[in-house]
Amino acid sequence: MGFMQEFKEFAVKGNAVDMAVGIILGAAFNKVVTSIVNDLVMPPIGYLIGGVEFRDLGFTLKDAVINEVGVETAAAVVVRYGNFINTVIDFLLVALAVFFVVKVMNRMMKKREADPA
Repeated sequence: MGFMQEFKEFAVKGNAVDMAVGIILGAAFNKVVTSIVNDLVMPPIGYLIGGVEFRDLGFTLKDAVINEVGVETAAAVVVRYGNFINTVIDFLLVALAVFFVVKVMNRMMKKREADPA
């Protein structure tokens, strides 16, 4: 069997197509969860702690270097822990959603196994 024939059989198998669909849906789902975190969850939390934008939270280790004509020659070194907090919350929401999806799928699989057609 030639390489092209073998690749064609692999590409049209259900598992490869299902995996591709899952990856595409996962990428789109990630955008939705990121928007939920950045646009819905973090603004009220920032408002409650004094109008802070979490993405801007950080502390400067070294200030930017600006020459005599006002041009920045070296960027500031900043630890952006607020962006990290956003990313952690984003991850936790994705993990929670995947947990619930897997839980529902497992329940459906058990029900299908217990109730033969």
